[in-house]
Amino acid sequence: MSDTIFHKILRREIPAKIVYEDAHLFAFHDIAPQAPVHVLFVPKQDFATLNDVPDSDALVIGRLATAAAAYAKAQGLAEDGYRIVMNCNGDGGQTVFQIHLHLLAGAPLGRFGTP
Repeated sequence: MSDTIFHKILRREIPAKIVYEDAHLFAFHDIAPQAPVHVLFVPKQDFATLNDVPDSDALVIGRLATAAAAYAKAQGLAEDGYRIVMNCNGDGGQTVFQIHLHLLAGAPLGRFGTP
């Protein structure tokens, strides 16, 4: 297993508010939230970036997305709406090199502009 901050959270070496865990992934509140609700969904498999996920392991991405959707529904966020985001590499905004999905909700999030 890699040694990112996410892996340390999974091993319970660093405290975090874990809100979901199963055999394949875990989820916890972001320590620097960008929205009233900001939860990170992280696979237990090691993939540094989205580019590193082979076709044979594409199911991991589906598990992240469906777990985020289920969490949003369970928390009463689905009807108003939410955003899911995956960053890839430095220019894409990735700062922890273990793939993860951000679920953002709890307020209108606005629209993306053009670069």
